[in-house]
Amino acid sequence: MVGTAHRNTGVEGVEGGVGLTALLVAAARAIETHRHDSLAQDVYAEHFVRAAPASAGWPVRMQQVPDGDASPLWGRFARYFGLRTRVLDDFLLRSAHAEGARQVVLLGAGLDARAFRLDWPPGCVIFEIDREEVLAFKHKVLGALSATPNAARVPIPVDLRADWVTALTDAGFDAAAPSVWLAEGLLLYLPPAAETYLIDTVDRLSTGGSALAFEVKLDKDLLECRDSPLYTSTKQQTGIDLIALFDREPRPDSVGHLAGKGWSTSVHTPFDFTRRHGRGPLPEQNDALAGNRWVFANKPRA
Repeated sequence: MVGTAHRNTGVEGVEGGVGLTALLVAAARAIETHRHDSLAQDVYAEHFVRAAPASAGWPVRMQQVPDGDASPLWGRFARYFGLRTRVLDDFLLRSAHAEGARQVVLLGAGLDARAFRLDWPPGCVIFEIDREEVLAFKHKVLGALSATPNAARVPIPVDLRADWVTALTDAGFDAAAPSVWLAEGLLLYLPPAAETYLIDTVDRLSTGGSALAFEVKLDKDLLECRDSPLYTSTKQQTGIDLIALFDREPRPDSVGHLAGKGWSTSVHTPFDFTRRHGRGPLPEQNDALAGNRWVFANKPRA
């Protein structure tokens, strides 16, 4: 069975604004899945893409892309999302298997299918927080596939602008037990105050042995690279204007904030992992990916 019942199909929740970016990432994951040198496998991704009218015509295999890997969007950008998926998969599984975290909280879960496609240890619970419409769409697609999660899955239909903490604790989250948190492709769209609140809240709800991964973007990168092929091709081919969706206010120093609260942190460029895995995007001129940073944080045990 797939989670709990919802009142609607949720298509409207993924066909506009930031919701549409979840379909973009799903299409990228589908393309990555079908590559011969795939870094990450997500057999559910193409079903999400095909189920939404806004994305039904998008490619889900590289053979469907006329320019192939030369395409800024479906080549380079899709490779970026494939690499990000692999790196964050590894982080979550390492936190669960090696570090003992049995609670996984996906903040702004979108069309994340990690509860279904990853090998979780016994006793793991996956909390998925997102808007009701998004989770309803996911529920409909996965239900039609008779998908079965590999861990206890708890969808929490609440907007992150609302009281998601109460919803999370009411759903069974235990702040006294180690947890691993993921904010994948989320903070870029939040106002600074919302980002700071989220980081503070994760710290408050995390006991020693907990971990957090999130993605940020350097302030100076946004407008400097707004004419990059990656951004322009994304807008032309999907209608998604990423620059318009990103919050442009000066960003808080969330890494320093966590360090000040005793967390150990490490910051990487995507290119660090391209070199590690031998696949993925490398730097180029007018690079919209140059300002992206992936942050990993651990809260030491007492």
